[in-house]
Amino acid sequence: MQTIGAPSINASILPHLSRNLLLARVGWQSRLSSVHPLNQRGFGSSRNGEADRRGPTSPASSDSSTKSTTSSTSTSPSTSQSSIPSDWEENPNLNISAFSQLPSSTFGYNQHMIINSEFKEALRQILWQFRAPIRYAFAYGSGVFPQTASGSKSASIVHTQPSPAISSMQGGQGKMIDFIFGVSYTQHWHSLNLQQHRDHYSAIGSLGSSLASRVQDNYGAGVYFNPYVTVNGTLIKYGVVNLDTLCRDLSEWDTLYLAGRLQKPVKILRDDPRVRLANQINLISAVRTALLLLPSDFTEQQLYGTIAGLSYLGDPRMALPAENPNKVANIIKFQLPNFRRLYAPLIENLPNVAFHDPRCKSSDWMDDPDTDATLAQDMDPKRRGNMVRRLPRSFRSKLYFRYQSKFQIPQLEFNKMLEEADDQDPSRVKKQQGGVFDIRVANDRQEDLRVEVKKAIKSTVQWPSVTQSLKSIVTTGLVRSIRYAREKMDKYREGRTRGKGDRSNINGGEKKST
Repeated sequence: MQTIGAPSINASILPHLSRNLLLARVGWQSRLSSVHPLNQRGFGSSRNGEADRRGPTSPASSDSSTKSTTSSTSTSPSTSQSSIPSDWEENPNLNISAFSQLPSSTFGYNQHMIINSEFKEALRQILWQFRAPIRYAFAYGSGVFPQTASGSKSASIVHTQPSPAISSMQGGQGKMIDFIFGVSYTQHWHSLNLQQHRDHYSAIGSLGSSLASRVQDNYGAGVYFNPYVTVNGTLIKYGVVNLDTLCRDLSEWDTLYLAGRLQKPVKILRDDPRVRLANQINLISAVRTALLLLPSDFTEQQLYGTIAGLSYLGDPRMALPAENPNKVANIIKFQLPNFRRLYAPLIENLPNVAFHDPRCKSSDWMDDPDTDATLAQDMDPKRRGNMVRRLPRSFRSKLYFRYQSKFQIPQLEFNKMLEEADDQDPSRVKKQQGGVFDIRVANDRQEDLRVEVKKAIKSTVQWPSVTQSLKSIVTTGLVRSIRYAREKMDKYREGRTRGKGDRSNINGGEKKST
């Protein structure tokens, strides 16, 4: 961890920032030391006959997987970076095929959430009911991670004969469990799945796997959803996405549709090295984007709420009575320790942000849902310009175009700037340092920068979300679409009944007056 040396942060607090960050790390690592060594049981193989390409020693499957790289007795903040190349972001190779090709042996462990082992096994049993090969899979949503207090109003969905572990974890509420399946060959996958599970598809399934794959890949966000299907007595919804589409969204933010889901805690059930690398880019990009929206001092809830709210900016469901208006606040309230597990290791290794809270001295603060630690970031334009330069390519281009218009930069000059910032030329190695334009963007008035970043997010999210929703009417079928819409409206009404809540986090940490 590099020491924050910003002229914009009061020099008197710098020793406290460094010390508290070290304490945060020690608390993080002492918590993780109890779960090493890693469980070596692989989860890349399945009953569909797909080989586990990681080999028997891969640690990817462990619920105890972490990013810890030093022991809890470490005294040097910089030692935690020693096993991870500092330039891993500069030229990431998204064509890797083995976990051994990742930047370090513990790279991306923060992505693996710890859940009840019997519940995890019940979720994996569901995957084993698909003969079509699934390369990457995760479960997400309120059916896996609670977003309401126990004893809340039960949903109308009822599993027919769920495993006892699922019933226990859901508290008898019977919530549909959401999955995303990453596959290598879209048409081949649908061909096999149609043979085995024709009843999962709407009428479009009668027209064959070729049409299903074209509808999936060419419209919306590149996902094909089959909701309200029962597998192992459990009601589930699963979305199918090509791995190339998934990795592109994670690394470039061309739609933020799946990248946004993975910015929140999910339970990875089958891992893939390419996706793990791309998702780490996604997560650190989410932190940087949130920092651009936040002031110099902020709390964990503001940070995680801003991150969780990114993919909802521009989502048509949030503008319609089709989603719980308190969704973001509920996610953070009930999943704060999981957000820490996801983001604390990334914050630890960023040079311009640090925990600044005496409560981080406690060895068990990482698991404390009542601790809302404070953080401070360096507001120096050069450092923030570096963050702008390191934003995902597609999203960064949208932000650049907004500022081209605002700064009235001539097109020829702007085109030259874009060429110099191009990340896609394999013939040259570029260090992602902010240029004059990036620094100028970062140095814009804070309120104006928030506005422009949010508009860039909305332009990224809005159209793919709208077209994906329209596509789902076709892929889901009219009856199931009406059922889905009705249940979303019920969630909206339930959320309003419980109160407006604090929705400020989705607006960059600024609270609205009520």
